[in-house]
Amino acid sequence: MTKAVPLAGLYKMSQAERKQALAEYAGLTEEEIALLEAGLSPEQADMMIENVVGRYALPMGIATNFLVNGREMVVPMVVEEPSIVAGASYAAKLARAGGGFQTSSSAPVMIGQIQVLGLTNLEEAAAKIKAAEAEILHKADHDPVIRKFSGGARAIECRPLPNTPAGPMLVVHLLYDTRDAMGANTVNTAVETIAPMIEDLTGGRVNLRILSNLADHRTARAECRIPVDALTRGQFSGQQVAQAVFEAWAFAAADPYRAATHNKGIMNGIDAVAVATGNDWRALEAGAHAYAARSGRYTSLTTWSLVTDGAGQVTHLQGELEMPMAVGTVGGATRSHPMARLALKILGNPDARTLAEIMVAVGLAQNFAAIRALATEGIQRGHMRLHARQVAMAAGAQGDQIQIIANRMAEEGVIREDRARELLAEMTKDS
Repeated sequence: MTKAVPLAGLYKMSQAERKQALAEYAGLTEEEIALLEAGLSPEQADMMIENVVGRYALPMGIATNFLVNGREMVVPMVVEEPSIVAGASYAAKLARAGGGFQTSSSAPVMIGQIQVLGLTNLEEAAAKIKAAEAEILHKADHDPVIRKFSGGARAIECRPLPNTPAGPMLVVHLLYDTRDAMGANTVNTAVETIAPMIEDLTGGRVNLRILSNLADHRTARAECRIPVDALTRGQFSGQQVAQAVFEAWAFAAADPYRAATHNKGIMNGIDAVAVATGNDWRALEAGAHAYAARSGRYTSLTTWSLVTDGAGQVTHLQGELEMPMAVGTVGGATRSHPMARLALKILGNPDARTLAEIMVAVGLAQNFAAIRALATEGIQRGHMRLHARQVAMAAGAQGDQIQIIANRMAEEGVIREDRARELLAEMTKDS
């Protein structure tokens, strides 16, 4: 017997019914259910950033149908753009037909950088640093909490940069396992701690001591294999959809102009989960795009391929995504923001590596949803239908007027604010 999909049919429910269903699924208390409306208090906001004057709310939606390493889950996403939650849910549904998403991740090792200038011999300075590596790592292990959970300084790397606009410099990398923290503060403290030792060893002058957001030692990977039969939709056969998706990916793989938008589609999903869980989506964006250009040419983060049988017939569409995923489940906004804590509870309170794997699965799902729509009926058809409600609201519609006007514009194929105002005027006149 097939196991019931958690929160299936969520889009058919009223908002109150969704909250109740989510509460039963995640075991939310009455106070946590109330958070879905109240969110961050003014007092909490005032403690988080400077010069607070208010709070800025975004919708939290729930993506359904996700099966990650055999585990059923629903995923909270905070985002303002229509079609993202729906697209991720639909893609996850198709991926289920092939066993869902299989994920893995590397150890949560971050990079701290130390910039050393004023050196006459970069190679000699690097050799002195490597000879003292054990002593340097011992001094870098400053955080007793990280050490308690078997994290800490792992290795030293040296990168000579002989030709920069500021002259020759040696960049020292401290590799630091931050466990369930994203780790920016810990790593920044560690490189500041060892900077005087680096100066003493090399005779050089240290300038910057800072974390790198190109966390290429801390990656997460997801893959899925979708049966061609599951891809059939409307006038398009499964074979046609698979071929179209493959060709769309090939465009992004070859052309940086397309790759930028292709990768933005991946980040639509990842950023939404990052915001929901209180993680630094800006750091994730920076790392993702730098990783996409690590070969010297900006390209697609995902890979899509056609899987054939012995007779050469396409049987599956396979997707893969590997990228830096520096996220945490302790420290920062993940613990200080009540909605972030709630989002993590909905996810089953994962550790940092599990959260990274969930997020990369969402990114792969989001990418598939976007290029499938682009390569078949066109992305505007579904996107604009969902966008119509925002247009109706911008025109001044309220309550039931919003959906009525949105439906009318979708039927007409004219989704513009001026048309929404005309329809609103007609409704107001009739009433």
